[in-house]
Amino acid sequence: MTRRLAPVWAAVAATVVVGLALVRAETATAASSIRYGVQDDAWLEHGSGTLSARLTELERLGVEVVRYTVRWDQVATRRPRLPRDPDDDAYDWRSTDRVLEGLRRRGIAPLLTLYGAPGWANGGRPPNFAPASSAAFASFARAAATRYSWVKLWTIWNEPNQAIWLRPTSARTYVRTLLNPAYAQIHAVVAGAQVGGGVTAARGGSSGVAPVPWIRAMGALGAKLDAYAHHPYPGHPRTETPWGPACARCSTITMADLERLESEVRRNFGPKRIWLTEYGYQTNPPDLLLGVSPATQARHVASATRRAYLAPGVDILLFFLVRDDTSSDGWQSGLLTANGKRKPAYTAFRLPLTQAARKGSTVAVWGQIRAGSGRRPFRLRRYENGSWNWVGGTHWTDTRGVFSISVRAPRGSMLQVWSAGDRSYSLALRVT
Repeated sequence: MTRRLAPVWAAVAATVVVGLALVRAETATAASSIRYGVQDDAWLEHGSGTLSARLTELERLGVEVVRYTVRWDQVATRRPRLPRDPDDDAYDWRSTDRVLEGLRRRGIAPLLTLYGAPGWANGGRPPNFAPASSAAFASFARAAATRYSWVKLWTIWNEPNQAIWLRPTSARTYVRTLLNPAYAQIHAVVAGAQVGGGVTAARGGSSGVAPVPWIRAMGALGAKLDAYAHHPYPGHPRTETPWGPACARCSTITMADLERLESEVRRNFGPKRIWLTEYGYQTNPPDLLLGVSPATQARHVASATRRAYLAPGVDILLFFLVRDDTSSDGWQSGLLTANGKRKPAYTAFRLPLTQAARKGSTVAVWGQIRAGSGRRPFRLRRYENGSWNWVGGTHWTDTRGVFSISVRAPRGSMLQVWSAGDRSYSLALRVT
């Protein structure tokens, strides 16, 4: 797809026991170390206000990881004499330095994506054309890794299974010319580096390769990677949720098909981790064709958060974007509108709350208080018979801000979490 480069309590003691059991069950199977974040290169570099103000916005959201693209074709517009040396006069790192040092000062982990071949490296073609020499890209990866040796998370290229991002659109070109050479150079320089490969789109498009055959081809070619990165966008946004319907025989992979992604990665690469490095739902307005309502987007943001948390192999989930594109033909999956107004998804990102299960009038809810650190205090309130009422006293999340608890809540009532640390409410969750 084309887009810019870019305290809770229970009503009675029995429900507390149920809630604690649910916490233990989910913690036992979940990727408890999962980190959540965003990608929005254009907003991060050129959004309204100062870079400091935009970084403060990320802190307010509780962002842990920011994916950021380092454009080879923009950093090296002319051929370096010493391409492995980041201090070569041909390299211009100023824009990247500014963003990465800002993230570093705020304690937000960057995930760097290396992308885009300069004309001098690929015969004067557009940046989606692979370089003629694998050594050229390997040298750039070495230079970038040397300059940013404190960065531990890396991915190579963007959606190479689509022609709009890589030509020739083949796993052989990707593995032999881009991924494996860069993997070797980054690991040679960065202690503890993790390099994600694949970075695939959910579908191949009209002239690309679907992710299932792409993954299998990468495995056969001996791809080097520490994690498999994928963008599990919905195929049918108006009917598809993060949980389904799945497509058992499809070669595409959306969030609804997460188990197939885990299976294919294990089969082809062994026990590698999974990074979901782009995901989102566009909203209507302004996207009249593919957009969902802002309320539906918010529900899916919260639901996808739990979906990824429960997947044992998933370590990262990043939402795209922070702010909608100003252009109507751009991408409209932001947490903010194009004029900076907060969508419901903004609150759903920083305070996700979802219904996990129900048994009679007892409902299990799952959520996270993303801002802050360590165990966070929170309370739960219920709207019923025309008024909001607190349910019990103060409870605490785990050290990642995650909680799971069961309460009495009849169908049609609403629940809401209050975060004591930053004195803010989640969206209201209607019990179904």
